[in-house]
Amino acid sequence: MQIGPYRLSGRVLLAPMAGITDRPFRQVCRTHGAALAYSEMVTSIPALQSDRKTLLRCDNRGEPGIRAIQIVGADPERMAEAARLNVERGAQLIDINMGCPAKKVCNVAAGSALLRDETLVARILEAVVAAVDVPVTLKIRTGWDLDNRNAVTVARIAQATGVSALTVHGRSRACGFSGPAEYHTIGEVKAAVRIPVIANGDIDTPEKAKAVLDATKADAVMLGRAVLGRPWLLGQIQRFLDTGDAGGLPAENERRGLIAGHLNSLHEFYGHPAGVRIARKHIGWYSRHWNHGNADLLQRIYQAADGRRQIDLTLQLLAPSPRDQAA
Repeated sequence: MQIGPYRLSGRVLLAPMAGITDRPFRQVCRTHGAALAYSEMVTSIPALQSDRKTLLRCDNRGEPGIRAIQIVGADPERMAEAARLNVERGAQLIDINMGCPAKKVCNVAAGSALLRDETLVARILEAVVAAVDVPVTLKIRTGWDLDNRNAVTVARIAQATGVSALTVHGRSRACGFSGPAEYHTIGEVKAAVRIPVIANGDIDTPEKAKAVLDATKADAVMLGRAVLGRPWLLGQIQRFLDTGDAGGLPAENERRGLIAGHLNSLHEFYGHPAGVRIARKHIGWYSRHWNHGNADLLQRIYQAADGRRQIDLTLQLLAPSPRDQAA
């Protein structure tokens, strides 16, 4: 798939997720199959552009592949300035968030709330595309609610304003993350525009990814929550799309090394004690997919205040049980 001057290596992308897709997690996912990995959303509020949290979210130093930053806001001039600033900071691609259903975002008329105002959508897209010399992509939902699906109209606006690619999460803002994804709407969007369309929503297995691509004719799929605790899923899906065989899980030692490396990267990226605290949620996600039922040890991991001890205990948790070794 081509986005502006960039030819992607595959058809499986990592979704931007607030509080999750920081630089350490993006690097893990790129290493294990993501053709493109977006940052968590970065505010366009001028007073927060030098805030520590904002700087961490847009930190892409040493990141392999295309450095993609997602920005969020509702004012065209502020969004254009945020895009320029992030390109100066190293972004090679700017994504615009018009898909987030969170109340704190929608309450300030940003994220998916923008879908109610197509004129403002056009103004924001025009301003951002004109402000930077890198590709601009857009992430949307199917509409504000089930009675107001306007994804096709917004897609046409995006194409007309120079947006390079479009991701559609197959639910309305009102649906949040509940109910089945509307793949038929994504298909309608794909049929209506010439720019690449990326399908997003409930894609959690290689077979599901292929079925969604077949049904929608989309150019790629984007995974979010399904990757938590199993970043290797991205590579399994790409292999399945390429060969029809997803292959097995990475070898146990490889998975353990991946997890230890990820935790160590979090500790280094955020420092102490923030890195240890932030790592806990990832340990919880990893343990869901690879846990031998040792609740006491998991609790000790959550209580660990030292990074090295946190990693050592996590590797104990993920070690084969005696029963597994006997088998």
